[in-house]
Amino acid sequence: MSNLLVSTNNQPNRAEFDSLLFSMLTFLNHDAASKRGEYSKLLGSKLEGKVFEVLTEKARGTVFENSIELISGQRFPDIIAQKYYGVEVKSTKSNHWKSTGGSIAEGTRIDGIERIFMLFGKMVHPIKFKCRPYEECLSEVVVTHSPRYLIDMELRSGETIFDKINLEYDDLRQQENPIKTILDYYKKQLKGGEKVWWLESDTPKSSNIIIRLWNNLPPEERDLIMLKGCLLFPELVSKRQDKFNAFAIWLSTRQGVVCPNVRDIFTAGGQGRYIFRGQNYAKIPHILTKLLENADRLSELLAELSAEELSETWMCRVNSNDKAAKWLDLISENAQAIIKNDLPLKRILSSKIN
Repeated sequence: MSNLLVSTNNQPNRAEFDSLLFSMLTFLNHDAASKRGEYSKLLGSKLEGKVFEVLTEKARGTVFENSIELISGQRFPDIIAQKYYGVEVKSTKSNHWKSTGGSIAEGTRIDGIERIFMLFGKMVHPIKFKCRPYEECLSEVVVTHSPRYLIDMELRSGETIFDKINLEYDDLRQQENPIKTILDYYKKQLKGGEKVWWLESDTPKSSNIIIRLWNNLPPEERDLIMLKGCLLFPELVSKRQDKFNAFAIWLSTRQGVVCPNVRDIFTAGGQGRYIFRGQNYAKIPHILTKLLENADRLSELLAELSAEELSETWMCRVNSNDKAAKWLDLISENAQAIIKNDLPLKRILSSKIN
């Protein structure tokens, strides 16, 4: 929170507002620690209401008393103070500090609001809150139906999207066409065969702003996408005729990657072997050896995926505490048709994934 305590002469009561935010943040973190069940239900507008309530209480006896307003509807930011400062409230049910933020164009920004702060809640145990100046936690631009900022509450100084384009946040937001400035920046990063894009449909999902070719990706990124694909789409290890369809769509629309032959990602490499508790299992399909050799990485990636996203791709109800168990059931069930030599796939993966 120390990075909030920066004062400039043209910002009225900035030191006092920093102090107010610090009081709010301290209270939220302390209160959440003792009321975990209550706070775990505070998502979306409910969390906005809680933050508004705390800010209003902490503002008593300060220059901000009676100036805190909760803004309803799709406006930016969610809470304002003295019609100059704003607090945008975001939350996630995943165990990380990243989320898709607001539009670059900021067409819904409230007039007169000059300084905005991000209050971010990580609503999984242990529930924690962080607060930073808005522009200091915007790392990249991703896309839904139009370019939006990517929020990273752990972003280091000098790594914001504004550092990358060498332009101040306030200068960019006041441009007539800020999207063009962002697209021009990403165009300069393109490699052969790549182009910038965004989805025309109104979808809540985000994707990379640059389209890339699978063969141009570094090997470690290809492996990461393959592993994440197997978590999201367990049917990839089955013998279903349509098993690559959902992955192919996700690969292009969510990862911004085009692969001329998706089948090769999972079938190339022939067969391998794996030793488990002294038993040597041979003739294992390449994709299964990849899963077995990267079980620890799979566990980390699974923890990062939200129950909501898994429920959508697995087409069943998923809770945060049963993600691993359900995936192990799905992957072992789908792999039965390609397993040979009695490979105990589920037992091996279960020993490393929880």
